[in-house]
Amino acid sequence: MALKYYHAEPLANSLKSMVPLKEKGLAYESVYVDLHKFEQHSDWFVAINPEGQVPVLDHDGTIITHTTVINEYLEDAFPDANPADGPLRPRDPVGAARMRYWNKFVDEHVMNYVSMHGWHRLVGVIARNIDSGDFEELMAHVPLPDQRKKWMTARSGFSEADLAHATEKVEYALAKVEKQLGETAWLAGDSYTLADINFFSHCGMMVERMFPEMEIAKRAPRLVAWREKMKARPAVAEALKSEDRTAPGLRTWSGDR
Repeated sequence: MALKYYHAEPLANSLKSMVPLKEKGLAYESVYVDLHKFEQHSDWFVAINPEGQVPVLDHDGTIITHTTVINEYLEDAFPDANPADGPLRPRDPVGAARMRYWNKFVDEHVMNYVSMHGWHRLVGVIARNIDSGDFEELMAHVPLPDQRKKWMTARSGFSEADLAHATEKVEYALAKVEKQLGETAWLAGDSYTLADINFFSHCGMMVERMFPEMEIAKRAPRLVAWREKMKARPAVAEALKSEDRTAPGLRTWSGDR
């Protein structure tokens, strides 16, 4: 069995699948993909993942992409490798359904809206500092049309209406999670699951720095306590300390996936 994990900095999508690898104690080869050098769009990486996005899991030559899929794959491929407090996907159908519900919520109603603010505030600066000719050349190597459009929008700036809508989505998500944590110890119930890892990776570490005006500590004290509980897990702490070449000020960027 050989696992190889292609990833960028330990945040957002790259963190989301790194944590389960460490929680399950799986040995893997770490391959850093430098987003700051646009390696995700280079020929060598696109040969591995034609979509040109990280992270990617290579399991004995089988390529698995998209973090929610990767994390479920790890549960299926290594069902007996689990942290001491139980499997990351509940074994009972109801628990698994609740976990998947929260994963779907984060994937569809959280991730892209936090990411939009990161792109607007940070990636836009990078994009605008690239000469026009060089920028066009870089865009020609972006495989996904939507991702290419995102880069171009970041260069010109997201609209105030889009940013306001994204903020509303984030505020709704925070309130929803805060309410849930008043009812259960973890997002999907009384057990730690992939849903907690998902929300933590995209929102738990970045939202206070990106939205200081929201006063998260006052608005969502249960969420803050949950975040600290997440950070205290040895596997999460180990993942957060893994290779990070982020330039100063870019630690809140959700990345080019």
